[in-house]
Amino acid sequence: MQIRQTLVRISAAAATTAVIVGGAVLTAPAASAASLPKSCTWEWAWPQKMEITSDVNLRSGPGKKYTSLGILYKGARFTEYCDKNHSWSYGKVTSGPNNGKWGWVKTDYVGWN
Repeated sequence: MQIRQTLVRISAAAATTAVIVGGAVLTAPAASAASLPKSCTWEWAWPQKMEITSDVNLRSGPGKKYTSLGILYKGARFTEYCDKNHSWSYGKVTSGPNNGKWGWVKTDYVGWN
């Protein structure tokens, strides 16, 4: 956790310096390390573009006991940011009826696109 906080401070300092000297600033992805759910036990160094392999529920948390936020249909695009014990993936839906929603999907139903 301390390494993550140090990296965030370094990034913020670099962005501030770039603005002061007139350089360009790149923005971070929507789900920065600071905003990922505490349930995550593992996170990607960069978001992974995935595809839903079979119809599955998008859930509010990593487990069947959590509320369904909608159905993701086979072929829907899903960008994974982190997971819980390599069994539940957290990310953002990037196509289909639930486009733009964030949530959890059983990892068995997420594949490389």
